[in-house]
Amino acid sequence: MMRGMVTSRLMGFFLLAAGYPSAGLAQDALQPYQLVRSLQLIQDRIAAGDHAAMPMQAKLLEMTDARLRSADAEDFKDPKNFRALLVYGMSGGNPATVEAAVSRATSLDAQNLAIAKGIINYLVGRPAGAIEVLKPIDPMTLPGDLGAFLALVKGSLIATEDPAGALALLDEARLLSPGTLVEEAALRRSVGIAVAQGDAARFALASTQYVERYLYSPYASQFADSFVSGVIALHMSISQDKLADITSMMDPEREKVIYLRIARRAAIDGLSDLSAFASARAEQGRDGNTNQGDPRALLYSSLSTVTSDTIEDVRTKLGKIDRSRLSDGDRALLDAAQTIAGEVVAPPASPVVENTAAADPTMGSPEAATAAPVSAESAAQAADASGLPPVEGAASEQPAVAPSGPAAAQADTPAPAPSADAPTIVPASAPAAPSSADKTDPTDAAMMKTRRQLDLIDQMLGAAPK
Repeated sequence: MMRGMVTSRLMGFFLLAAGYPSAGLAQDALQPYQLVRSLQLIQDRIAAGDHAAMPMQAKLLEMTDARLRSADAEDFKDPKNFRALLVYGMSGGNPATVEAAVSRATSLDAQNLAIAKGIINYLVGRPAGAIEVLKPIDPMTLPGDLGAFLALVKGSLIATEDPAGALALLDEARLLSPGTLVEEAALRRSVGIAVAQGDAARFALASTQYVERYLYSPYASQFADSFVSGVIALHMSISQDKLADITSMMDPEREKVIYLRIARRAAIDGLSDLSAFASARAEQGRDGNTNQGDPRALLYSSLSTVTSDTIEDVRTKLGKIDRSRLSDGDRALLDAAQTIAGEVVAPPASPVVENTAAADPTMGSPEAATAAPVSAESAAQAADASGLPPVEGAASEQPAVAPSGPAAAQADTPAPAPSADAPTIVPASAPAAPSSADKTDPTDAAMMKTRRQLDLIDQMLGAAPK
């Protein structure tokens, strides 16, 4: 009933606009707050999954922008019009239009002027200035439409320095504007902050609420990125039953893709139990429709066992995958996985050959030269050369909590090669060095090499499963 009323109002608005000789006359006949309110109604429909309303949003933004550029000081004497200007800016409006219109609003009190300055700083990319100006302003004391957006903006701004405070502000935004694009954005951002905080309970709650209400939002792919990263980062705190409860509210196709992504990340991170669970759920399907023939499910489920005792079974499984049904990036991943599986079972090279290769990196056995074109590094280059699409939300696919300390500092920086004359410094806690008679176990060496190559697989995964 309510959606029908909203649709009727919006259709009436567009009919009104069409009835004038020009769109300019139509927008001039409406007050800025009327245009912005119509924009909000459209955006709320989009958040609920009505993607057909997106062209209407673009048209309304264009009309609202033109009306605000022509607004004068007299227009902004009406508090509703000034609030509409600020809401327009926080709804995806033009920062230049907001800044110019604020300069024409000559009757602003100190609080409204501060809010306007803070929003302009936010829009033009000056977060520190925005935080400083907006910090003392309580969104709960403002009219609901403005307060909700301001709480969302403030929560987003302080998410890094004060995650707990950010979550509280995002809760206020949801309280002031339930069932709207503001709530959708607040829930989506709450998921990411909860992951960074290591708060599994909050992560599960926010994820459940998002899936229940906004799964079909055009911004749901960003939620999916945060959700997959959260499941990996918080795997010790989130039970498989809870994960299944959340995904059961999704449609079968979205559930399958989510489990494929979780299986892929878990396999790369060595979380065998989680990878096996997610792979099984991806293959299991729902409503009597299994995904056992999906080559992605076969590929990702193989990654967690590529170095296990069942390697021959894994090689057989990989060999049965239909390459023609994989993307370019996944074909490169398949090549790398097959190469790794082959190296695990290959007989170790003789010590003489190993020493020669160590002395001269350009030297190697004929077998190594033959295998080189399909190594993990080469597969990664092949994936890049094939036009692998960029990862959507790539940052959120990384572990939510970055390592700290020396390990973090060295993560992206190769250690300098030691000088031939430099003394060897051994930490006091290091185990005793093996004697010259000891030899490195060739199986252990192969496994270490395999793990390094598995890390390289992570770099070639490219886009999420399509």
